[in-house]
Order: sequence, then C-alpha cells, then structure tokens
Amino acid sequence: MPTLRAICASTVATDLSEVLSAERIKELEDDEEAELSADELMLIAMHGRASASNVSFFAFTATPKAKTLELFGRRPSADEPAGEGNLPEPFHLYSMQQAIEEGFILDVLKNYTPYKMAFKLAHNGRDYTDAEVEKSTALKSLMKWVRLHPHNIAQKVEAVVEHFKANIIWRLDGKAKAMVVVASRKEAVRWKVALDEYIKKKGYKNLAALVAFSGDVNDKDGTGLEGVSETSPKLNPNLKGRDIRDAFDTDEFQILLVANKYQTGFDQPKLVAMYVDKVLSGVTAVQTLSRLNRTYPAAGKQDTFVLDFVNDPEEILASFKPYYRKAELLGISDPNLIHDLQTKLDDAKIYQASDVDGFVSVYFSAKPTQAQLKAKIDPAVDRFQKQLKAAREATPRDAQAIEELEVFRKDVGTFIRNYDFLSQIIDYADTDLEKRSIFFKHLLPHLHIKRENAVVDLQSVLMTHYNLRNLGQQRILLGAEAENEEDGKLKPLTNVGGGQARDPKMERLSQLIQQMNTLFEGELTDADLLNYANHIRDKMLESKTLEAQAEANEKDQFGASPDFKTAMMDAVISAFENHKSMSEQVMSKDSVKEGLADLLLGMVYEGFKQKMSGGSGART
Repeated sequence: MPTLRAICASTVATDLSEVLSAERIKELEDDEEAELSADELMLIAMHGRASASNVSFFAFTATPKAKTLELFGRRPSADEPAGEGNLPEPFHLYSMQQAIEEGFILDVLKNYTPYKMAFKLAHNGRDYTDAEVEKSTALKSLMKWVRLHPHNIAQKVEAVVEHFKANIIWRLDGKAKAMVVVASRKEAVRWKVALDEYIKKKGYKNLAALVAFSGDVNDKDGTGLEGVSETSPKLNPNLKGRDIRDAFDTDEFQILLVANKYQTGFDQPKLVAMYVDKVLSGVTAVQTLSRLNRTYPAAGKQDTFVLDFVNDPEEILASFKPYYRKAELLGISDPNLIHDLQTKLDDAKIYQASDVDGFVSVYFSAKPTQAQLKAKIDPAVDRFQKQLKAAREATPRDAQAIEELEVFRKDVGTFIRNYDFLSQIIDYADTDLEKRSIFFKHLLPHLHIKRENAVVDLQSVLMTHYNLRNLGQQRILLGAEAENEEDGKLKPLTNVGGGQARDPKMERLSQLIQQMNTLFEGELTDADLLNYANHIRDKMLESKTLEAQAEANEKDQFGASPDFKTAMMDAVISAFENHKSMSEQVMSKDSVKEGLADLLLGMVYEGFKQKMSGGSGART
C-alpha cells in the first residue's frame, strides 16, 4: 500500500496537523480493503490539517501578526463562520497599555526626537561622461552612497555621542546604555570606525562601543577593512573572546551598534536610549524600539529616549497602535487569493499540468528515490533556465524577461507560504492546490537566478550641501483615539503574488540627481555648502608630499603631520579668490580651521588611497 511521506511545512501548526492526518491515513492503510489513491491521501491530509478537532494550539506573543490571529485566535461564536462581527481574537490579553500602567514595562515613545536630513548632490560633468542608468537601480545606489558618505555618518555620530554624554550616561547610577540601529553591515562597520575616532578625538575616557552583526564585511574602499567580523580585534578590540551580550552587560561598554542582529529579541534592561538610522515599520518597529521597555528597579529606570534619523513619528505611531490596547483583525483573508495566484503561475508556462501530476504520482508511490523525483522536476527547471539564458544573451539584454522570471520565482515562494497558512484555516478540498504545494516546494530550490546587479558608476557624484536638523523632542501619544475604523487594526491577506515585471526605465545620472535634489528645495542654504571642502580637497590631492605620507602612514599619523595643515592652508589661500567668505573664516577662526581639518582628513586620506589603488579618488 502507498504511504504518505511527511510534507515540509513552514509552521509548527502545519507539521502537527499533518502528523495527526498521517495517523488517520495509517489507520486506513492498515485496512486491507481500503484502496487509497494519491488524490484520496491528499484530501484526507487537507481535511485533517484544516479541521483537527482533537488538538489545541497556543501562541504567546506581544506582537501577533494578522496571520497569527487568524490561525490561533478564537471566534466569539465558534459555530458561526468567521467574518464581520465574528473575527478571531486573542484567547487572553495582557495589553501593552496595562503593562505600562502597572509598571511592568516602560512607554518607549514618551521621549521621541525625530531628525530631518537634507542634502544636495551634483554631477561633475566636466570630468565624467553622463551615462544612462536604470532608474530604480541608480536611485537605490545614490541613497546608499549618501548613507555611507563619511560626512553623513560623522554628523550622526556626533549627534549620538553628544546626546548620550549630556542626557544618558549619568543615568542608572552611571550604568545606562544605548543601542544604535543601522540599516546594513557595511554601515555598522563605518559607524563603528567613525564612533571610535570621534570618542578618541574628544578624549571621552568613560565611553566605549561594541558593534554586532553576522558574517564578514569587506569595506576596503571605505575604511580599509577587509573580511572583518564582529569578533575582529580591528572592530571590537576589547571583546577578548567574550560573547557580545556578556561584554555589553559590563561597565566597560556603553553603546552597542547593531545591524539586524540583536535588533529584536535582545534583553538588556540597562538600555535607556536608542538611536535609529534604519527605516522601521509594522511589527519590526514595535519589536525594535521595545528593546528599551525593560524596567531596571535596581536603579529606578523611569525614562527612555529615542533619537530617530529616518522615520516619521506618525508612521511609528501607526506601527504601535495595533498592539497598545488589543490586537484586532480588520477582516479575514480571502481564501480565493490562492486560486488567483495558481492561475498566474500556471499562465507563466514554466511547468505543465502533466509535470505536476507526474511528480505527485511518484511522490506518493512506495519509497520513491531522489533520482525519480528529480526527473519529474527537471522539465520545469530546464524551461526556466533556458528562458533565463535566452534573456541574458539577447541583444540588447532582455531585462523585462529576466524580471518576469524573478517574479515567477518569488510567486512560487509566496504560494508555498500562503497556502501553508490558508490551508490550516480552510479545507479547500481541491487537490490541484495540494499538488502544486508539494510540487513547488521541490521546484523552488532549483530556480536559481544569480543576481547580476548593475554597477552604477558614482565617481562623478559630489555632495555639495548637507544638513541634519533636530526637530525637537516630543511625546508620541499611544492612547490617541483612532481616526477611522481601519486605524490600528491588523489587515488580513488582500493580495498575494501581485508583483508584475516592469520595463526598466533609463535616465541620465545627472537628471536623476536633479530629481533627488528637488526633494529638499527650500531646506538648504549656503551655510550647508560642502563644495568648498571639495575644492580644498582636490587641491590637497595634488601634493606629492601628502601622497607619500598617506601611502606610508595610518590615517591618524597622516592627519598629525604638519604637512597636512600646511597643504590645507595653502589650498585655502589659493581658493581665496573664488571662496572669499569661507577662506576668511578659516584663516581667522581656529574653530573653523579645526572643523575643516577634521572634515578633510578622511576625504584627503581616502582620496589618496583610491588614487594609489587605481581609482580616481573618493568623491565627497
């Protein structure tokens, strides 16, 4: 008799339901008179998964997603179908509001300070060609370039350190700590280097930082660091083999820089401040900022502080609202969405119905081999790879066809995840869906699309203006009344696999830069100009003396050389004709001179390093 093999699922609930269904199938298999086809086995599994009455599931979470409530929530009227007025809801509730009022956690939005960054870029058309670039790729590259720009990081580092020194470090009897959340591992590395340099320059003896991320980072062009991990002595020299969580818990360290790692699920009650330089939304925003909400009775922790460089307070409030009083569903997921996605996948013609039926027939046969299963998957894989190869070798390259295949691959994964979820709620009694679920789970690992990220040459880009403005501390009121019925409610599945391939739009890089600059019209003044520093930098890069010193020394030694200041002042004097106002300030005010020297140190040193490695010099 055929036996049902375990079908891989994305949730524990699915696994448990399928185990119970398999036990029922085993009972039938032991009946010598029972003749079970593959379709019958699937129908039994589907019915058992969606309506297992002999099992109860319990989920404990402070931040349930809509899927969690639909799957684990109980309906007020169990005998009536789920729908308007009879939506799944928590079995038990201990709300964020109650926990705050009873003193078990703190209100992390009580002291929230948003910042606004404005910048202006320019295209140096005199020295570089104005190439056409794919618009979406180029915009992402430009924003990444701005985020990694040393001046941007330096300004935020200064804001973080000075705020921590003035408002945080003395709290909890001097044991207060802070977390800095950044968007990428490379940003974490550059922030850590800049943070250490700023602390050293200021002579802050009682302040030290750690950085945490997974894997290795190569940032040879930005910091000179290649293949560094969080345990590297170059990044965390005082870690000394300890786990970062244990080291951070000591009095040696006050600031922890994180890139995804420890952003959620990290329990450190001495955290008092969080500095956010990453876009956050939904449950991720709640889980991230809630790292601060632990109380610390030993030192009477009462206040927390958030400085946010990128997020809008209204969006943060919208993320918290569903979880403040009671997580409620706006509605239930449309079960027909999975049928729509099936039709879309079928229409792509990557696989045929005979491929699916053939695979499932072998899958449910007695002791199928991996070779037999692979043979049934191969036709679909072959069609996918041939279409991908033809699109890449077309002249010109068929970017839209490649994106269509990428959309197909993503839709296969979406089908698997959402069918696993919906089939636990609804007994579809449709073996076509079950067959595709089984088929797709084996097909997806073979749909390889090696990313060929188009490299956008940004050597011609200059940052001419920059401003980081503190918008003032405010309190985000969690208890504000909802403006409409949908406000603060969790939204069910309303669309799955809705992505469509787009014909890539090409534009000249200079035009994209002009479009970006319009975002900040009226927000920047001559006081935010950086092109003066660019001019001084370019003059300093002509110095053969400085070039030799940059090659032979680390950045600190390079900046300490008298020749550095001499070359800088020579460049200031030569620029007097065109930049009279700025040059007069540099020559008459020591503070302006020192500020310019600090800004130029990284610009000039990295410019020489790139020049020596064959590049054309780092552009500010």
